[in-house]
Amino acid sequence: MSSYSDLPGSPQSPGSMSSRRVTNRNTNRYSVTALFSMAAEQDVEVEDELGRAQKRLRELKSRISAQSKRNFVLERDVRFLDSRIGLLIQNRMALDEQNEVEKHLEEVDATEGHYPDDRKLQQYSNLFFLLQSEPRHIANLCRLVSLTEIDTLLQTVMFTLYGNQYESREEHLLLTMFQSVLSSQFETATEFGSLLRANTPVSRMMTTYTRRGPGQSYLKSVLAERINSLIEHKDLNLEINPVKVYEQMIIQIEEETGSLPPNLPRGVPPEVASANADVQAIIAPRLTMLMEIANSFLLTIIDSMDTVPYGIRWICKQIRSLTRRKYPDATDYAICSLIGGFFFLRFINPAIVTPQAYMLVEGVPAKFPRRTLTLIAKMLQNLANKPSYAKEAYMITLNPFVENNKARINQFLNNLCEVGDFYDTLEMDQYMALSKKDLMINITLNELYNTHSLILQHIEVLAPNDKQHLRILTDELGAAPSQVPRKENRAIELSLYSRWETPIQDIQSALMDSVSTTDMLYMEAKSNLVQLIRSLPQINDKRPYNLSQLAEHAATSSKDATLVRKGIKVKEMLRELEEYKVIDQADGYRLMQEEVAAELVHLGNLREKVILETKSLEAVYKTICDHNNYLRGQLEQYKAYLQNVRLTATKDRGATSGVGVVTVGGKEKKAAKPIVHGPYRFTHAQLEKEGIIVESNVPDNRRPNIYFNFTSPTPGTFIIALHYKGREKAILEMDLNIDDLLEKQKDNKHLLDLEYVQLNVPKVLTLLNKIFAKR
Repeated sequence: MSSYSDLPGSPQSPGSMSSRRVTNRNTNRYSVTALFSMAAEQDVEVEDELGRAQKRLRELKSRISAQSKRNFVLERDVRFLDSRIGLLIQNRMALDEQNEVEKHLEEVDATEGHYPDDRKLQQYSNLFFLLQSEPRHIANLCRLVSLTEIDTLLQTVMFTLYGNQYESREEHLLLTMFQSVLSSQFETATEFGSLLRANTPVSRMMTTYTRRGPGQSYLKSVLAERINSLIEHKDLNLEINPVKVYEQMIIQIEEETGSLPPNLPRGVPPEVASANADVQAIIAPRLTMLMEIANSFLLTIIDSMDTVPYGIRWICKQIRSLTRRKYPDATDYAICSLIGGFFFLRFINPAIVTPQAYMLVEGVPAKFPRRTLTLIAKMLQNLANKPSYAKEAYMITLNPFVENNKARINQFLNNLCEVGDFYDTLEMDQYMALSKKDLMINITLNELYNTHSLILQHIEVLAPNDKQHLRILTDELGAAPSQVPRKENRAIELSLYSRWETPIQDIQSALMDSVSTTDMLYMEAKSNLVQLIRSLPQINDKRPYNLSQLAEHAATSSKDATLVRKGIKVKEMLRELEEYKVIDQADGYRLMQEEVAAELVHLGNLREKVILETKSLEAVYKTICDHNNYLRGQLEQYKAYLQNVRLTATKDRGATSGVGVVTVGGKEKKAAKPIVHGPYRFTHAQLEKEGIIVESNVPDNRRPNIYFNFTSPTPGTFIIALHYKGREKAILEMDLNIDDLLEKQKDNKHLLDLEYVQLNVPKVLTLLNKIFAKR
């Protein structure tokens, strides 16, 4: 076996470029511990309990990353369809626009479509390695594209190019891109007040980043319990808007007395409502309770400092750093308002206001808790950002909460920024990436072609010099292919590798210039010994470890060929280290023995951490999957609605050629009589269990006798009838049109009032779709 001291100090040409990069590093920058972890990453997988737990965790993280991307795509489709639904409702959508809507409802057929040829794939592999490894190109592109193009690009950037959300290299590269984009935003800012507030591609990027797996995991662990305990109190009314309080008060008086006294007219202006003594008496205790609840939310968030995802904290750090440089005279209060604008406005508050959209709660909260959550979010926003009471003067009454917590929130926002940088580890990760043979991304054809097209549109800005790598690759690729039909938009696994770097054969040759040969040999021997002990459970319990016997046992007694090779390798390494006088057999290699034992203790503790993290992420994965099902349900509703629109259009066209007559193939035929579907019967208990009934005024003892009939007399129209057992006639009937329900959903009006019960609109739509769509 060749001696490790014979390894060259630097690789020969054509690897001279790699060698030069290593030489430029600060000598001995990396500790042996850091190098050990990097070497271990390169080693064969060990199948002990820790290894199996780590494998499960890696697979789970991979599934979360993939599912997050699917959800992002679905959310974008739902947003598009929401924007078109108004036209559908008003029946003003042309046939080609209906076809465009239909495309967003098509499933991808994995058997259709085509792969680019091998030469093109290789060129795309080089291009996307360059884009991933040098984030400045994507950062520049994000600044150049229009607001209408940003979502498609963000899908590729956040969930494909840097889609492995738990892998340090990709995460750090993505954050480097953010740094570049934010720097540009600050450079071009004309006034302090406009920074990061407008709806721009940059603000959209920041919001999208918070929706990745780690951000969702944090929101669930920190907010879910607090929100769920609040929404249990369905009847707790904490409204403090004097106009609304006044209206609620006079409605109650009228219900109780049958009339209104003359001194309480309807429709009074805010100043009259505010001056009413009874209104003031109602609001006073509510203010106290609101501030107590907001305080509990604030304390929970402040206590969660250590669990805030690193990337979100690092973005806060960049905002603070850039603000200090751009506006050296800015006060700490003003700087914290910008940090708070990102952390609360873009991350925390959307989850508080619409917890159902973040899957923090089951179903839509009832009316009163929903309003309370909105007020809590406003209070936190006013605390973290510069408060503005121009539109809602009544919020001034909550100013004590802002004043009492201002110093505390500023301290928290500053502490958020106290995280280390990652440039040293990223430099090493980037270098190591050159040696990886399995670096790949999962990307759809349309993502591939769209990114190619956007780069070509802006190539003169991105790479003005024809000797630049990006320019060379795009020149070779030529024109971007057109987008394929959605049905043919297959996903492909694209291997990434650099065209201009020679892959590193092993970690030794990569680091030889910055770490001594003996340090490297010592580190690798220790790494191999740890792996041998982990792979031989019968030896793991024997302390202290006899390292010579361990290597001999693996080399001669093991039935596993990999362990035999590793045992022989360790024996040779121990012999060489003795020759260098780094270790001594006379003391049983005491130094190495102690470090191996300490490493195994660390790995034992690591196993517990891995198992805990896996449990936490399993809950996140379930949440993301639930959200995916919710989005799919919405798309199904749109699909059913589109079908009804077309049926109605056909019926209308038939009406123009005569009552009850439609034209088919140039011949007039009598239209078929509409078929009535239903009634389909559901009990009060069934609808309550499914979350369709959100609130009920029916007394508990009467609920077993209540049932509901759902009927569809014509496509797109429904009747919900509330019945009491033993009575022939319905107590209450409501005629519904699917247009009305979809419009309610679009406008975030999630409750349907049936006088005795209030129903959840999205779940009613899902139920109607389930029982009537295919009939």
